[in-house]
Amino acid sequence: MNNINKKIHKVFSTWIACTILAVAVGLSSCNYLSIDDYIDNDLAIDTIFTQKRYIEAYMWGATNYLPDEGAIYGNPYTPGPMATDEGFCEYATSEFQGMGYVLGERNETSLGSFNNWHTWYQVIRQCNTIFKRMDEARDWTISERQRIMAYTRFIRAYAYYLLLMNHGPVVLLGDEVVENNEDLVYYDRPRDLYDDCVEYICTELEEAARDMPVTVQSVAEYGQPTKGAALGLVARLRLQHASDLFNGGNSARLYFGGWIRKIDGKNYIQQRYDPRRWAVAAAAAKRLIDLRDNAGGKMYELHTVLKDNKTPALSQNTSDPNYTGTFPNGADGIDPFHSYVDMFNGESVASVNKEFIWARNSNAATSYTRYSFPAANGGYNGLCVTQKIIDAYEMADGRPIGESSEDFPYSETGFTTSSKELYNGYRLNANVYNMYVNREARFYASVGFSECFWEMASTTDVAQKNLTVTYYSDSPNGKELVSAATRYPITGYVIRKYIHPNDAWAGEAARRISKSYPIIRYAEILLSYAEALNQLGSESFTIDVNGEQQTFRRDENEIKWAFNQVRYRAGLPGLTNTEVFDANLVLEKIKRERMVEFLHENRRYFDVRRWGDYEASESSTIMGMNTAGGKDSYYQRIVPASSRISRRIIDRKMIFLPIPKNEIKRLPSFDQNPGW
Repeated sequence: MNNINKKIHKVFSTWIACTILAVAVGLSSCNYLSIDDYIDNDLAIDTIFTQKRYIEAYMWGATNYLPDEGAIYGNPYTPGPMATDEGFCEYATSEFQGMGYVLGERNETSLGSFNNWHTWYQVIRQCNTIFKRMDEARDWTISERQRIMAYTRFIRAYAYYLLLMNHGPVVLLGDEVVENNEDLVYYDRPRDLYDDCVEYICTELEEAARDMPVTVQSVAEYGQPTKGAALGLVARLRLQHASDLFNGGNSARLYFGGWIRKIDGKNYIQQRYDPRRWAVAAAAAKRLIDLRDNAGGKMYELHTVLKDNKTPALSQNTSDPNYTGTFPNGADGIDPFHSYVDMFNGESVASVNKEFIWARNSNAATSYTRYSFPAANGGYNGLCVTQKIIDAYEMADGRPIGESSEDFPYSETGFTTSSKELYNGYRLNANVYNMYVNREARFYASVGFSECFWEMASTTDVAQKNLTVTYYSDSPNGKELVSAATRYPITGYVIRKYIHPNDAWAGEAARRISKSYPIIRYAEILLSYAEALNQLGSESFTIDVNGEQQTFRRDENEIKWAFNQVRYRAGLPGLTNTEVFDANLVLEKIKRERMVEFLHENRRYFDVRRWGDYEASESSTIMGMNTAGGKDSYYQRIVPASSRISRRIIDRKMIFLPIPKNEIKRLPSFDQNPGW
């Protein structure tokens, strides 16, 4: 999105920056609604609205204030994996601020890279200015005007979405362009209720979707939002809105029962359960499932790679009668490892990947692979995954590690005795601990463990490629021999999901494959649809979907159809006819599936909150292997020797980031988030 009309925007950016400087001299910012720091409406900006091409450049320029969504690790815009039970690191919290957040280092006066409240309102103001003044240009065609209005509406709604997800209820401005240099009473506005925020954002996204293209017109436009991006955000918000924390559940009462808007005594978060929201969430997901491309074909589907002669055979010992059928009706015919990992490591062409409802090229996703890379190849060697995640991965036949079968046994004793190519291009070494043997494909696609084989094929330096990487204390990548105390994986595991076999950080000709970061994937929509249907219980509701009345109920066949596709793509059996009738069991399976499927994709931070599981999930102690020991004592679950583990804070106030104190201290009607 940020690459559109770069030349035009560069000219305007320079010119506007000078204007801002001139206007800002002698002025002081009142609060986030004040425009003292923005473009002056009455000076140079007038020229922007004389021609449509300038307006379009100005519109895309607003996206420069939006994040690189792949920035979930260092200097992140959102707390991300390091603020959950799926990630851990010893890196400086000045950079890895999600880690700093759970250590109590981020608050209303020191938000660091999370301090985007003012910035994202700047996006909103810029969009509102376009709505107010776009008709000053006389060279629009009707279709061009509709297109720019749709994109502008999307960008504004997305800024509100980011604010809502991270900070909670916002101040909705509608189309208002807030004036400058007014009395304080003019800027004193209360926050809107959570329900009203969700309805407004979803309505704006729906409106935008009507005139947004179904696909981008060329590879050069890859990353621009489409109709699917707008509808995907609606589906995500509707699921969250239906979930326990935001829909009058036990956690809504526990966390927000006393959070009252001071101006009228209303609860910011609804305290009464509304089962219809699950039907609305199901309808939002189903609309994307049913979306068609311009040729009438299915717009989105799960990414798959055909199996080859190195793809392991499926288990014949499962209780799912459809498991051995051909994908998508079973797990046969595809390679589960490459179907999954090739989406993230840059192997598959992202611009034509039908699973990516919305994705963008991400410099952050590429550059932060270095923090997982072994020290032996110039890496920083410490972007960790926790033992809890390792234990969540199932065996190759879909059984939990505590219920493994004779065909695919689980063991925490002994090592492999020979090397084999487990999947095409993925080698499982000899001397690998048996804990890591016979696991599902996504485990090998996502996790680096001791004795892993790293190709790093792009370098021509033979000493820097085809390395077996170990994390024992006395190994080259272990605690005793690395160059800095933070540069070893203290849990014994690193995230490898975004790393391509060709990627290398050291050695002659070392390079990295560029990465795309998936903002919304079709797998999420399928699991959201299954979850929404599952939670409907015995009730049914009729929902208007694009003018058509559709009835949603807890349809077991639909739940299996959606959930099982994700399982089959991973090479695993799906829900059986017996299992699908137990709604509590299905919900637990969906929770585990989302935990594994979306590992380090910035979903778990929000999932455990909306489910009301935040305190329970975060209270489990961070565990890993004994990286302080040699090989003889390495393979045992321990609490890593880090003071950060005992210092991690679990506090109900951390459901939302606080509002920056300097933004609200002079606004009498504005309420801070509870606990801050």
